[in-house]
Amino acid sequence: MRLINYWLALIGLAFFVMGCSPKAHIVSLSGATMGTTYHVKFVTNETVNSQQIQAEIDALLGKVNDQMSTYQLDSELSQFNQMGIGEMAVSADTIKVAAAALALYQLTDGALDVSLGPLVNLWGFGPDKRPLKAPTDEQIKRTQLQTGIHQFAIEGNRLIKYDSALYIDLSSIAKGYGVDVIASYLQGSGYVNFLAEIGGEVRTNGTKPDGQPWRIAIEKPNSEGRSIQSVIAPGNLGLATSGDYRNYFEENGQRLSHLIDPRTGKPIAHNLASVTVLHESVMIADGLATALIVMGTEAGLALANKENLAVMFIERSAEQYKVIYSQSFERFLNKELE
Repeated sequence: MRLINYWLALIGLAFFVMGCSPKAHIVSLSGATMGTTYHVKFVTNETVNSQQIQAEIDALLGKVNDQMSTYQLDSELSQFNQMGIGEMAVSADTIKVAAAALALYQLTDGALDVSLGPLVNLWGFGPDKRPLKAPTDEQIKRTQLQTGIHQFAIEGNRLIKYDSALYIDLSSIAKGYGVDVIASYLQGSGYVNFLAEIGGEVRTNGTKPDGQPWRIAIEKPNSEGRSIQSVIAPGNLGLATSGDYRNYFEENGQRLSHLIDPRTGKPIAHNLASVTVLHESVMIADGLATALIVMGTEAGLALANKENLAVMFIERSAEQYKVIYSQSFERFLNKELE
């Protein structure tokens, strides 16, 4: 009888301990970075110092800005842009992102060109904040002479500039890289179930406390409101969307987007309004989304299928939207969520 009572006591103690253990819950953090906002959610069954965690995330994102911001005049990238012909030693992080930009340039036949900074500024979408008025063809041609990825190289820990007018802008992939940095920090801290987002670029991992997947809404590409086109569960992947419907101005009835086509030196002029890419790296997804929307649906879809990229294209037509999926994207669709 004593033995039975002993085991019953142990079982009761176990249930008591289980009942007193904190339940898994979501910790939510948010802040400002890279000219936009970030949001982080992670699952834990412990009491955490959320202020300390946020301070560490802010420090990591501040470091990315110190390295790659074109708005921060003393960043590594700004110092490189301001110098003449020559080379400059930079951090391993800046080298990593710049190398990814060069690789994406090759993969997309130049659709992602981080040397387009002078054209972006000319059209009024860069840190120069020039008047929102379309430049002349002569101004465009003259500015195009200041661009060209062939004027840029990487050797070891050094960025090399062959033309003093070269201006590198990594903003097309830097936000995605920032999300990757947060994801790496969370995983390194033992948080395997999380959602991290900067300005719409997202990385999810694991599940919510109830075991349900993290779900991401993809907007309809319109400027009137934030209506939803689709809802997907990315799993343990990053998601990035590029569109022409948020950052643009109109002149003489024509929509002029911040997305510049390197071939023309002008904003894209086709019906592809939004591209969403899923990839293990949010940095790569970010760059691909920009490149594919520049390429247009036909060329972009061909590249996505060739490279087994999960991509969703949304075309605009007379206020209606046509959605086209690459072959690798279809497995992420859940019709019950749309």
